[in-house]
Amino acid sequence: MQLPKGATVAVADGEKFNLFRNAGDEAGLKLTPLAHETVDDHHQGSTPGRHGSSANPDGGQDREDGFSTGVIDLLNKQVLAGEISSLLIIAAPRTLGAIRPQYHARLTAVLTGEIAKDLTGHALQDVEKAIAAA
Repeated sequence: MQLPKGATVAVADGEKFNLFRNAGDEAGLKLTPLAHETVDDHHQGSTPGRHGSSANPDGGQDREDGFSTGVIDLLNKQVLAGEISSLLIIAAPRTLGAIRPQYHARLTAVLTGEIAKDLTGHALQDVEKAIAAA
């Protein structure tokens, strides 16, 4: 996959989130880390259909869902503010499935692609290789 210069790459799972910018061009991907706001993970139980209870006491899953909701809230906000004009989302498959229904229409319009792979905690070169192979 080729990304335009200045494209934003979001890498997320249910606990970690990193943002990168393509400082290279379409022919030569070069990701640089971007600072971002802290993810608001206080959305526990806000993912549709996912709620911990005595029948399903998976509070850890609720925390991951809350974090994922915080990630997409942050991305939607940045897109709406005009801070992101081209976006690639790389996320663990479960996280990607949780956030996809929460994409704002404008985020969908700037989305250049998705990669369903858990690359949080991996070296930057691994992220670049996954993008090049997609």
